[in-house]
Amino acid sequence: MVLILTREDVISVLNMKECMEVVEQAFLELVNGTADLPLRIGIRPPDGLALYMPAYLRGMKALACKVVTVYKDNPSKYNLPTTIGKVLLQNPDNGDVTCIMDGGYLTAVRTGAVSGVATKYLARSENGMTAGIYGAGVQAKMQLWAMTEARNLSKAFVYDISAEAAEKFSDEMHRKLNIEIIQTTHPDDLLNADIICTASSSATPLFDGRKVKPGTHINGIGSHSPNARELDSEIIRRARFIGDSREACFSEAGDIMIPIREGAITAEHFYGELGEVIKGTKESRMNNEEITIFKSNGLAIQDAATAKLVYQKALEKGIGTKVSI
Repeated sequence: MVLILTREDVISVLNMKECMEVVEQAFLELVNGTADLPLRIGIRPPDGLALYMPAYLRGMKALACKVVTVYKDNPSKYNLPTTIGKVLLQNPDNGDVTCIMDGGYLTAVRTGAVSGVATKYLARSENGMTAGIYGAGVQAKMQLWAMTEARNLSKAFVYDISAEAAEKFSDEMHRKLNIEIIQTTHPDDLLNADIICTASSSATPLFDGRKVKPGTHINGIGSHSPNARELDSEIIRRARFIGDSREACFSEAGDIMIPIREGAITAEHFYGELGEVIKGTKESRMNNEEITIFKSNGLAIQDAATAKLVYQKALEKGIGTKVSI
């Protein structure tokens, strides 16, 4: 029997704190060599893009593949979202498919979770810290949720090109997290924050890296192609740069690939992977004046770990629909 979990099922069992815990374990497995993580496979049908993201975590016994499609005409032609995701979870002992679940909410939470883990290890640890969020969409919400799990935040600032979106973000996240959310009118208004997150759709830098104050931690989330970046060469040059995966950063992340092409930095500027920092083989920040950057590209190990967590919690709560295939 295969358990089918809808988006509502996934939402009912998945919370940020537990997701951060399993994502942290997944990154430890990656650095310890107990994770199998092939490169994502992309296929381009005539009107869209299909991505296949497999991973296997031996320690967690999590074997999964996420299928993500991007079809820009879906809303107008089929009344469907532009991006659709499903996760297929298997039993690694016998290969049988045990669960098929919606991947939209899962992806949003696991992407926030990895930034939460990075914040835990890389940001300064002080009471009453502040966060600045570029973007006011679903992912921005998950990023702020995760940062409140990692640090005791007193308030957060949000900037979005849509004032209406920023206002909705402020209202919703204030109710959810019970912290003050301040809507700003200029990108530079966020640069006094202790922790900055870029979760926008911009293909060009969001701020002048010379203006970032010492001691800031930055989570770079939004850009995922070699010719797009949210962070300029100056802030990359000034900061200690940690990525989720060295391979992914040098094949997908314009945030570091463009400064290298420009000659602003060399490839050696890539300090290490998040898993190395978690394990302790690479130091986190040297002092409270250092600027740190975490670049997230999104790895299938995050999906596999989170899918296993969702499946286990669904079984415990007796939710979902079992079907025979």
